[in-house]
Amino acid sequence: MKERIIQILVSLTLIAAIFVIVFVFVFKGGSISHQQFWHILLFLFIVLVIVLNLRPHWSVAKKHRHFLDGFLAQTDITLQGRLFGDPDSSLLDSKYLAFAKIIGSPLKMKVSGNNNVEIITDGARKYDLLLQDLEKAKESIHIEYYHFGIDKGSRDIRNMLIKKAKEGVKVKFINENIANLPIIHRYYRSMKKSGVDVIRFTGIHRLVGDFLTKINYRNHRKIVVIDGKIGYTGGMNINDHYFRQWRDTHLRIEGEAVSSLQFVFLNSWVISGGKVDRPYAYFFPEVETCGETHPMQVVADEPGLPWHPIQMGYEWALFHAEHYFYAQTPYFVPSEPVLDALKAAALNGVDVRIMIPKKADTFFMGPANKSYYRECLQAGVKIYEREEPFMHAKTFVSDDYLSCIGTANMDRRSFSLNYEDNVYMYDRELAMQNKEIFFRDLDVSREITLDEVESWKWYQTFPQKLMRLAAPLL
Repeated sequence: MKERIIQILVSLTLIAAIFVIVFVFVFKGGSISHQQFWHILLFLFIVLVIVLNLRPHWSVAKKHRHFLDGFLAQTDITLQGRLFGDPDSSLLDSKYLAFAKIIGSPLKMKVSGNNNVEIITDGARKYDLLLQDLEKAKESIHIEYYHFGIDKGSRDIRNMLIKKAKEGVKVKFINENIANLPIIHRYYRSMKKSGVDVIRFTGIHRLVGDFLTKINYRNHRKIVVIDGKIGYTGGMNINDHYFRQWRDTHLRIEGEAVSSLQFVFLNSWVISGGKVDRPYAYFFPEVETCGETHPMQVVADEPGLPWHPIQMGYEWALFHAEHYFYAQTPYFVPSEPVLDALKAAALNGVDVRIMIPKKADTFFMGPANKSYYRECLQAGVKIYEREEPFMHAKTFVSDDYLSCIGTANMDRRSFSLNYEDNVYMYDRELAMQNKEIFFRDLDVSREITLDEVESWKWYQTFPQKLMRLAAPLL
């Protein structure tokens, strides 16, 4: 805490000093020299860097604490027991008790049984299921997406939200404002007029300090919770790229884990400035028996936390894998700890495979991904590039037991800057399904060899080295 206070005070002092210097330059009158002009630009750039690298401590962390305190005060021990607590040894293999405890921190998000799960790998399937479930909603719809488009599929979902709001269903919608800047606000105003409660996750309409401390932090979550009983999360946004074109992986869940998704949504809602007009317990109905077990754990990550459980989950899973670790990610820019864990696992004889799309969806991510190939291949990590269509899945599976599907990419932004949520499944049946999906994609992938990478020309490796320098920002 003291270090954080010192960091904030030093940063604010630097910002104040820079503004004083700029003030003097501007108001002393007369012309300025070429050197002075560039000094001013440099000072402004330093201000921007300082602001973008400040943690959202005084706004987001405070709101998170306020939400958590209010939630604990308003809910009873039964509901809290459903959401929080140490892992139940009867639900998962004893080897993974430590893993579940680590990634559940700092909130102790619980491993839940009694879950019915469908792994969705076809966007059209998600589109159909989601529309059907939304149509059946009776009480509430909570929806939080990194990107919510304006194409046909997106408008179909939006129109359904409008329809349900007019029917009296309480619809709460979180709009990640920075990711959706090209979309005119009239698109959302029509939702508001129909009764949909729309909140911008990052909006300059609130306090400037709040905006500035959140502008570098994206709400990358994709969550839908319907009547507190049905939940969706995974890689697919609301967009025809996901519904009709790209290869992605998503989850539809019924059962106890939906309560955890509901908790994550409500946290985002309050942090975004949204109001909760009913007791929190209202949003957590009794869970019916699903007839399935499928132990799973919803883990939320955000920049204000004292440590990052999603990154720690990758590290632990890699260090403790005995036979294999297979992962899919569209953006492969791992942090140093995860990169070391990948290499260490491969050097220890674990079959480590990373699948990445052959063609990235942005011009800079291709070179950024490839900049990590050489050192991974040298350590024995196997790299595969999947042919088109573009693969957007964020998954891993290990040792026929532990698997993960979520919103977090294997990159630094997801590990430390974004608001993310991953679902970890401690279940052989689901692990085998995820393994089968990986091998199905392997049939349309090509393995990259070390000889191939070492034959790349300088003009191929130069953009990779350039993007490697920018890795912390990607």
